[in-house]
Amino acid sequence: MKYEIWGGAMPAVTLRLDAGEHIYTQSGGMSWMSDNMEMSTNMKGGLMKGFGRMFSGESLFMATYTAKAPDQHITLASSVPGEIKVFEIRPDYNIIAQKGAFLCATPGVELKAFVTNAKGGLFGGEGFILQQYVGQGLVFCELDGSIREVNLAAGEKLVIDTGNVAAWESSVTYNSQMVKGFKNDLFGGEGLFLTTLTGPGKVWLQTMSISELAKRLIPYMPTSSN
Repeated sequence: MKYEIWGGAMPAVTLRLDAGEHIYTQSGGMSWMSDNMEMSTNMKGGLMKGFGRMFSGESLFMATYTAKAPDQHITLASSVPGEIKVFEIRPDYNIIAQKGAFLCATPGVELKAFVTNAKGGLFGGEGFILQQYVGQGLVFCELDGSIREVNLAAGEKLVIDTGNVAAWESSVTYNSQMVKGFKNDLFGGEGLFLTTLTGPGKVWLQTMSISELAKRLIPYMPTSSN
């Protein structure tokens, strides 16, 4: 399989598959494809794993696209302004990402729900059920805004507004905690909770979260005049 990530603020990935190769994505994730691609829809992993995906921001059913002839192609587009990142997953290397980040993956990669510390997740602004990618293969993620990769040394800490955390290696420790001090809570402008990531490992930070963008657009949305 070969792939090309292209586009500007609204990127897409085009994958070229040989006969018999396949990828999977959530239902409705395909933008366009060649005519010798076959689609099948299933729950992938059963009902419980399907519900886990739903809680992590994806659909209950997944669509598998299989090339029925050589040199077939399929294109999947990001649903938000940002970047598409590809991660190579191995048995000893997996990635945890924000809710709703999954775009598509090769069949050896499994998408699982990842539960953070419940208190920080419930009130931290981005939900306490995230996504974890395990197994063997490639996973493509759609991240919001511009992305900065940071490599944390062992014991090095980074404090981040929860909405700006896009993804991190599983070797990194994640913790979301309340900002101390009444004035910080009320006037700090950073919310009640911040996320602390502790190395070693790489983290990917985003300049925007789609939930924060949605909140900022609300005052400009038309309202009923009744």
